[in-house]
Amino acid sequence: MTLQQLHYAITISETGSLNKAAELLYIAQPSLTNAMKELEREVGIVIFHRSGRGVTPTNDGIEFLLYARQVYNQYESLLEKYGKAGNLKKKFGISTQHYSFVVEAFVKMVRCFNTTEYEFAIRETRTMEVIEDVNTLRSEIGILYLCDFNRKVLTKLLKAHNLEFYKLIDCNAYVYLWKGHPLAKNKTICLSQLENYPCLSFEQGATSSFYFAEEILSTNEYARTIKANDRGTMLNLMIGLNGYTLCSGIISDKLNGEDFIAVPFEADAENPNTIMEIGYIVKKNMLLSEMGKLYIKIIQEELNQYADKKIE
Repeated sequence: MTLQQLHYAITISETGSLNKAAELLYIAQPSLTNAMKELEREVGIVIFHRSGRGVTPTNDGIEFLLYARQVYNQYESLLEKYGKAGNLKKKFGISTQHYSFVVEAFVKMVRCFNTTEYEFAIRETRTMEVIEDVNTLRSEIGILYLCDFNRKVLTKLLKAHNLEFYKLIDCNAYVYLWKGHPLAKNKTICLSQLENYPCLSFEQGATSSFYFAEEILSTNEYARTIKANDRGTMLNLMIGLNGYTLCSGIISDKLNGEDFIAVPFEADAENPNTIMEIGYIVKKNMLLSEMGKLYIKIIQEELNQYADKKIE
């Protein structure tokens, strides 16, 4: 088994096509096919199922590719730190729940590097995919939150994936809506005042679970609910339908514009104002790259400034 074969297998899984993979790898398709057959014979499993629609990993292949990505990503990290990489671009990726401040910190970090020499990626995605991306080293850092409700389940899940959580900030919950909303001028907003407006939440896919929700009070029964899968759509729904969501209150005017505000959520006996502990996850015992260290430094500075403003 060679690193080249692992690289071939990973590329095939990402493209879902032998033709596309061969083009990206600059080799002939027959050579790629033969290399995969040799690898499958050596490891004693069928890694890919081939059909007229493309190539998909088998159950055995999914597990094999999980380890292959970890090995190959570590190899790339070695090249980045010690090798003469030549034209090899250093890679850095972040996977995150939908937070504008995460993107803003990412932008500041990227500006510190020559983008012709680095390959950056930021993935706003579902909670479970944040965990899977960091577990497979597709992303070096993941951003998500814990609270009293989801802490036990997510902590167990992180431990099972050999991941560690580091706190960045604690936040009270806020109601996020557009400035033209009928409740926008309220000093606080409680759930009973929101009954006539749609509650917006981010879709969590097949693994949809109350524990994976990005919003607090995810177990509540809401008379009106709409799910979205990106921040742009959610902002449009806020304006078009007077929708709202429950969030950390940390918003970026630079990225989202000045048409949106966060109003403190007013708790009651049935709906407590749960503390959102936002933090980052990384692979256990893994040293952060140069980009990773700088990113954490920037986001901590940004969140400290936010906390200072709240105190004022």
